[in-house]
Amino acid sequence: MTPFPTVSTAPVTGVGPRAARSLAAEFARHNAPATALVIGADHASAVMEAAVEALLPGDSLTLVTGERSTADLLRDHIAGLGSWIADRVRVVDSLEEAEPADVVILGEPLTGTAEEARAALDAVSKHLRDGAVVTVATPAAPGRTGGAAAELFRQSALFGVGSDLVLRNQPPLRIHKLRFSPADPAIAATLAPAWRPSSVPVTRSMHLDSNGVAAAGIALGLAAVARAARPKSKLWLVPALAAAPVAAFFRDPERDVPTEADAVVAASDGKVLSVEHVTDPRLGEGEFLRIAVFLSVLDVHVNRVPVAGRVADYFVIDGGYANAMTAAAEHNVAAYTVLDTDHGRVVVAQRTGLIARRIVQRAPVGALVAKGERMGLIRFGSRTDVYLPADRAAAVVGVGDRVIGGSSVIARWS
Repeated sequence: MTPFPTVSTAPVTGVGPRAARSLAAEFARHNAPATALVIGADHASAVMEAAVEALLPGDSLTLVTGERSTADLLRDHIAGLGSWIADRVRVVDSLEEAEPADVVILGEPLTGTAEEARAALDAVSKHLRDGAVVTVATPAAPGRTGGAAAELFRQSALFGVGSDLVLRNQPPLRIHKLRFSPADPAIAATLAPAWRPSSVPVTRSMHLDSNGVAAAGIALGLAAVARAARPKSKLWLVPALAAAPVAAFFRDPERDVPTEADAVVAASDGKVLSVEHVTDPRLGEGEFLRIAVFLSVLDVHVNRVPVAGRVADYFVIDGGYANAMTAAAEHNVAAYTVLDTDHGRVVVAQRTGLIARRIVQRAPVGALVAKGERMGLIRFGSRTDVYLPADRAAAVVGVGDRVIGGSSVIARWS
């Protein structure tokens, strides 16, 4: 039997609970029966624990032992967790004994050379079902990455469907999610929204986007510099007092997403500007129902996916920066995310405004996205447009209505 390739002779890099949860997140978000394979499992590892916690009725999990455990030790550990888990978990001695899975998780970060990283991914590729996802970590700390990190970034550019930076790990880790064959868009309807470790919890129901943490840190850093440079001046209070409201702009609350199959949810918070039928050759043939929503600086600016589907395309159209509430905003800079869904092509346009100059999009081409899942944000006032096939959807909101992103129903499928 051919063993799984050894990817490094360096000391083992630890994977803490937060990084382990990110590695197992693709398995955890499956609400329909799914299979997972953990390569390099250890009876005491956080990765194995996260994969076991993700099990649902109908799921199955296969564990391939790593260098720090034996199959017998791992079987004894699984048996001690109870029959419900033991009936769903299989332990094997080598990768060749494992069946193809929907999600493959590498239990240890890749820290070797680029060639070793490619060999590891080649070995894994034989155990992937159609549309399966591979999740793998590499150290993100300077001097700890080696060629494996560069190779994983290259693979992500070609096949990536998600990437998470987990700073709260020792050392920090970059989690890459790779899909080497197209997934069926219908699967998206069975998924829960992806877990985002970059969203920092403030309370149980409120998070702060990582952009807010960075912005608040910059403001506080400027305050510290100003106070050190001019200790007798009160000028440092300006950036210090600005840190809290700037961070609040990037608030990211939890939302209750409607479960009705025919519901289309708002892509953002804000006020409905227009509900109209349009044509746009850039988006395809036929007529679209377009629902435009304006976001003021007081609204939550995290954008969400209106329907479940597969990201088929993403492109940016150049333009100006007119007030997002005016007709001229039609020609502003805009980022278009195109989704393949069971109901046809759906498009979300994130438009800049008079103040908004920065669009963040976090849904890579090829990714499966659940209804209400976070897809990015626009900084400081903007507009989102949702395009739906006009012959298949009917609007349930009107001009002037206020909507809540990921929660308010703006249209229903015919």
